Order: sequence, then C-alpha cells, then structure tokens
Amino acid sequence: MYSEKDFEVSQFNSIEKACFSWSAPSNIALVKYWGKKAKQIPANPSISFTLNNCKTITSASFTKKDNKDDFSFDFFFEGKPKEDFKPKIQKFFERIEQYCSYLKEYHIEIDSQNTFPHSSGIASSASGMAALAMNIMSLEKALKPEISDDYFFKKASFLARLGSGSACRSVIGEVVIWGEHQNSNSSDLFGVEYSELHTSFQNYQDTILLVDKGEKQVSSTVGHDLMHNHPFAEKRFGQAHENLTQIKQILKEGNVEEFIKIVESEALTLHAMMMTSMPYFILMKPNTLEIINKIWKFRNETATPVCFTLDAGANVHILYPVNVKEKVLQFIKNELVVYCQNEQYICDQIGTGANQLK
Repeated sequence: MYSEKDFEVSQFNSIEKACFSWSAPSNIALVKYWGKKAKQIPANPSISFTLNNCKTITSASFTKKDNKDDFSFDFFFEGKPKEDFKPKIQKFFERIEQYCSYLKEYHIEIDSQNTFPHSSGIASSASGMAALAMNIMSLEKALKPEISDDYFFKKASFLARLGSGSACRSVIGEVVIWGEHQNSNSSDLFGVEYSELHTSFQNYQDTILLVDKGEKQVSSTVGHDLMHNHPFAEKRFGQAHENLTQIKQILKEGNVEEFIKIVESEALTLHAMMMTSMPYFILMKPNTLEIINKIWKFRNETATPVCFTLDAGANVHILYPVNVKEKVLQFIKNELVVYCQNEQYICDQIGTGANQLK
C-alpha cells in the first residue's frame, strides 16, 4: 500500500512539449461519505458505482517555460476561456505541488468538455478532476517512464482526491472503495477497486432524473464542514462502516433485495444529516419526493427490483438490473418524466473508469 511519501517525485527526465487527452466518468456513491478531515481525507469510507456515459473529456498541453516560480495555465471549457474555473484549478495545483514539482516547469493549456449537459445538476467535479489528474500522470509517465501501471493509477486517484474528494473513485474500476475500512485493503488516500462483483450487478443501469438543474443552495464543501459538530456524526460514521461491510457481501453474492435496502437507506441518511446539521438545509425538492414515492409504489406493485439513490442534490438516480431495462424505462417515460425539469433524464450504466484518447 502506497503512502503519501511514495507519491513525491524528486528525479525526472526533461521534455520540451507534450499533449494528452483523457476521459473520466462521474460516479454515484452507494454508501455515502459526508464529512471530511484535513487534506481531503474522508470521515468515513464509501463505495461507488463508476458511471459510463456521464464523462468529462480533458486535453492538456504542456510547454516548457523559463519562469519556474509560479504555476502557469489557461483553462477552456468547450473551447471558450473560463476564468471562473481557474481559482479552483490554481488551488488544486498548489495542493499537489509537493507530489508534482515538475508542473511549475510548464505552461499548461487545459481544454475540457462534458458529455452531459452543462449545469444539468450532475456534479462534474469528480469527473473533471479525475480527467485532469490522468493528464498530469501522463506527463509524469513521460518524464519518468519506469513507473508502474499500479503506481500510475493509484497516484492519479490520489491527485484527483486533492481536487475533489469523490474524484478518486472515478479513475479505475467498476466499483470503487475509498476510505480505510476493516478487511477492505482500502485507503484514505486513493480509491481501490472492488472486484468481487456478482453477475446480477454487471451492466447495472443508472437512469438519472434531472429534477433541478440549478445551483445548489448549499455547496457540498459547506455541507461536509457541517459534520464537524454534528450531533449524530459519530453514529453516522459507524453506520457507514457497517453498511460498507454488508454491501460488499451483497455485491459479491448478488442479493439485489438487500442491495435496495442499504442503497435507499444510505441516500435518505445523507439527506437526514443535512436536515439535522446547524445550520440545517434541504436539498431535495418536492418532485424528488414525488419520484421516490412513485418508485416505491411501482416496486411494490410489480416486484421490479428498482431503487433510487441521491447525491447531495435534488436529482434522483434510479438503479436497476439490465434485464428489466425496458420495463423500467417505460415506467420512467409514463410516470416520472413529468417530475423532471424540461422532462430531461440521462441513461447511464456501470463503467470501468478513465480512458486515454488518441
């Protein structure tokens, strides 16, 4: 298992110019992390499905420069300069400087785009920071060709985490654990693939209902910070450990009924933490609750193994096995799209992580 020290680079080759391009997906947590310590360390472990279609595609060009005192970069989103993104990237570069000291030797031109609609209410920080981290590691591989693939992906996940915590789960693997957990061989520093996936969960579907595409009234960063003095924090952290132990076994054995119980409970617990913090807040919308009740009714009446989960927002992720896809999509069209903003939804499924593009 790698330590922080292992990711520091002291010696590397010199190249004048390089350009890379990577796609990295978003992910949806099954067991949620809410609350973090210093250096983007999670207060509790989490496990997520990696998505396949909701991706950020980022190209990065590195050109050697004379002045090595400061970071130098330009950021473009969908081909247009995006100045308001630059402070977050500047902060990211500052966080990773001790692990990627070579970055100050280059002017970096970053061009990014999403495969999902911008401002659609889907968090792009995970996919965006993961894609940027992959490009940085491609540069490091060019500067130091001897690094192993395992090191490459572990460090990419480590760097992505320093940009956005959940981004570390978007680098590699269908199912990823992040955070130290008993008997998981997992780490607080980077995501680790969980590979014992039963056939029942292969090609699992995630249809994302876009309930509210506006900016959240409370950011995830603020929400995480409110767990520091939360009256139920320690109980919640313990619950997350227990649920992670259970869901690992469920994913291994293929027990979809038990999967539904934990996933829905985790989603509601996440929002319960928000509603009981001080100050308290609610990110669900009336249509979020309408959809949840419709899903419960549909599942009870048809015995279709469909469930919901939520991230820190109003949108609803509907999870279901691929063998009931037509039935569930018909249900969504008939009964749920009316609750979506502009009747928009996105069909996705489990993916494998980041991919380098030629």
